[in-house]
Amino acid sequence: MDLAQIFADLDTQPWADREHAYGSADDVPGQLRALASDDAEEAEEALYELYGNIVHQGSVYEATAHAVPYPARLAAAGIRPADMLVLLGCVAESEDERSDTPGACRAAVTAQLPLILPLIESADTSVRQAAVWAAARTGAAEQVLPVLRRCWEGELDPLVRAEVLAGSVWLDPAGAGEYERVVTEVEEAAPVRLAALLACVDADLAWTPVHHDALISLLPVGPLVAGRFDMEQSEPLRYVVEGLLDRDTDEAREAAFSLVDAGLRHPDADARAEAVAGAEHACDVSRAAPARLAGPLAALLADPASASPALSVVTRLGEYAAPAVPALTALATGGGELADRALAALVTAAPDVAAPLLAADLPARPQALGAAAKTHPGGWAGTVREEDPDPFPYLPELLDAVRARFAESDIAWNESIHLGLLLAAWGQRAAAAVPDLLAAIDRYPFVVLRALPAVCPPDERDRAAAALRAADLTEQSPLDVGSALHRLTGETETLVRAIVDTLVSSPRDVVEAAKLAGELGSSQAPALLPYLRAALSDAARKPPGSATGTAVETRNNPRLDGDTETARALWLLTGSADEALPIIAGVLEEADGDWTRWQNVRAARVAGALGERGRPLAPLLERKLAHRDHAAAAALALLAVDPAGQDHARLADAALISAETNADPQSALDFLRAYGAGNLTPDQLRRWTDLAQRDAHVFIPGFSQDPVRADARFRKEARALLGTRESKG
Repeated sequence: MDLAQIFADLDTQPWADREHAYGSADDVPGQLRALASDDAEEAEEALYELYGNIVHQGSVYEATAHAVPYPARLAAAGIRPADMLVLLGCVAESEDERSDTPGACRAAVTAQLPLILPLIESADTSVRQAAVWAAARTGAAEQVLPVLRRCWEGELDPLVRAEVLAGSVWLDPAGAGEYERVVTEVEEAAPVRLAALLACVDADLAWTPVHHDALISLLPVGPLVAGRFDMEQSEPLRYVVEGLLDRDTDEAREAAFSLVDAGLRHPDADARAEAVAGAEHACDVSRAAPARLAGPLAALLADPASASPALSVVTRLGEYAAPAVPALTALATGGGELADRALAALVTAAPDVAAPLLAADLPARPQALGAAAKTHPGGWAGTVREEDPDPFPYLPELLDAVRARFAESDIAWNESIHLGLLLAAWGQRAAAAVPDLLAAIDRYPFVVLRALPAVCPPDERDRAAAALRAADLTEQSPLDVGSALHRLTGETETLVRAIVDTLVSSPRDVVEAAKLAGELGSSQAPALLPYLRAALSDAARKPPGSATGTAVETRNNPRLDGDTETARALWLLTGSADEALPIIAGVLEEADGDWTRWQNVRAARVAGALGERGRPLAPLLERKLAHRDHAAAAALALLAVDPAGQDHARLADAALISAETNADPQSALDFLRAYGAGNLTPDQLRRWTDLAQRDAHVFIPGFSQDPVRADARFRKEARALLGTRESKG
């Protein structure tokens, strides 16, 4: 097949009318032709562009299916065959098809099997391997399995044999037992034995001590898959741990933990590093893992070759890191970054132990300081909920160290923020720092404006306010200055002026200005209401669903949030919901997609705050119950705005689904708090109890870097609301 035959029908297709990841596919023909270029650099660039267009981050499109025949023909003609086959395999394995004909892309690759399957007998091992992988990914077991079985009988190359085994089990999981014997066949190459172990996990076969010993004997296993194409299995030990934990049985969990434990004790440093990655995944998804693996992880902290990666996991364990406290303390008393990281872990594992160590060497412990500042969720205002953790322990010597740092003229921005947050968390216990903050106002004004009102005692507030007025704060946000003065003395004039100026000239800060306006109360309504109304977007001034003669702006997310907060301020200042209702209705109507989760949540919460005055919003909120991202906040709002007109069991179900799918578990908890566990149906109570007691974590959006502690807080709150006890482990 020559190039003329390969591309014979390329220009007859309506590429410009087809879509790929970036819109019109009119650039695809040129990229396909360039694949056959004699210029290797040009061909490589074309392949890169094609991946970006037709297999973009694993997604495939209308244009993808129509492009498939050309790489298949190029491969059959011997033109970059391995690259072409891998491209086809990526198309075939995609589970995210963005076209009007689901399955069309995989079907297009399947239609090319007459060109792909003969390449399984190529003399080139890389081509054979790629052909095996691409053929298997079509899922066409009837056509592909017989060919793979023949290949298995005669293939000698370890990577190709591994691909054949994996592909055969991919196509026929029920036949995985046929290959299980390979696990213990020492004459088989290590990549093939590993492929058999991974197949056992994929096929849900029993995981026995034989499998355990076989996998441990192969460690480190990362190099054994370096030439394979399945990216999901690029970290094999982690993959096995994940697969076993997904079985959700005590036996499988212990098998996963035993693998990690053995790996953490392995004499090879690379093997231990793989086990640390497995431990990290286990601790992130399993509630039993932190307590079970904290000890083995702690043991690695004494090993210079493994201490750093192990510390990355221990830092995430919070209270479960108790077994590691002695080792962390020993590391934290040393020097360098490792000591800082160890102290950061100690901050959450044993704050009383960490506090004096932080005081002793504060300038050299920026990570530990950051961890201490973030333990208190109240932020600059120091406000907390009953269920929030206590602030980092107050020590006079640590306060002295913080004060000494503020005397320095060149501390980093992040450090100044963390020092200020720590002071704010301590509140008036840190009153001795007031002179230091005032002396630092020219150097760290952003922090001083926020921390000073939190720590300043009543008898010093007038003096502190006078110092702020005398300082040169022209470069600071007027809202920050006005807010600080208001928090110190109750004086409103400066803050009102700042709010007005912001509403007039700084649309990006409308949310903050409107929030502050609402907090000032009705006495300031005459001065603020005209400017709040003027700051509304054009869309917010139109009744929801109304037809207009002119186009109304489509609001971006910050604009939607600004209108929501402005509606809340109008309600708080006027005491009437009349103006807020149509604004919130408009936001709820417009924020109706996958990318407006938090805009819906915020709007629903404002709606709920209106109480029964928000009843006209009920139909819009009811629509939100069908979307898991919005359901919990909508259910909570409906419980407040229309308590008599709602099916409460339906609302409870909607909130539960939001928690069960990790969409908005916090709003679901708030619903449960408002609704009462005693009103749940038996099935709902069972499901809530499962969320609180099961092994799998609940994932809280926004806490991806701290899933263990975020889930621990969720579980504690849920158990308290349900009246259940904390179970062991």
